[in-house]
Amino acid sequence: MRSTLYLVIGLMFAVYPALRPYSDEVGTAGAEAFASPAWVLAHTAAMLGFIAVGLAVTYTGRRSDVAVVATWIGVGLVLPYYGAETFALHALGVDALANSNPGLIELAEPIRYSPAQSVMFGLGLALLAVGLVVFALHNRYAMVLAAGFVLFLPQFYAPPAVRIAHGLLIALGAIVAARAVAAPSDASGQPISTTTGA
Repeated sequence: MRSTLYLVIGLMFAVYPALRPYSDEVGTAGAEAFASPAWVLAHTAAMLGFIAVGLAVTYTGRRSDVAVVATWIGVGLVLPYYGAETFALHALGVDALANSNPGLIELAEPIRYSPAQSVMFGLGLALLAVGLVVFALHNRYAMVLAAGFVLFLPQFYAPPAVRIAHGLLIALGAIVAARAVAAPSDASGQPISTTTGA
């Protein structure tokens, strides 16, 4: 069960940037990207991934109150933004295409970047990074995963190839963590080596 949480994290965050349609997100091209079923599937995968991160920090390895609280507050702040990104922008895209009104896509900017949602989103990602770093300080196997969440906000400003590579970084970190928590552990919950010699 514990290793499954990490595998879910890896799968969801690999799927999210790989499946997400990319465009300049204006006019008809933006409407087509937002209206695509892949847009909803990709962003839903990200939301499930964030929930799995909270569960993994809560139920695997050695944890601290700081790690658990920071991670869950981060998840709670990020999910409303992803909900709007997933469903409101999709509805805009569908309506813009159905009514041949690509100008509707201009509403994407206030949906995404008004002060309240921008602050919530940025703070949520920062708290997720803090939670994962604190968790990784107690569980070295989570260091690559933590690095992926430290880089989560900056990767939004990168081209699609870098964003896809970032998703693969999180997937790699999740696989490392899944292997570690699936291994025999000591009384503190830390994985132990099963080798007997050099």
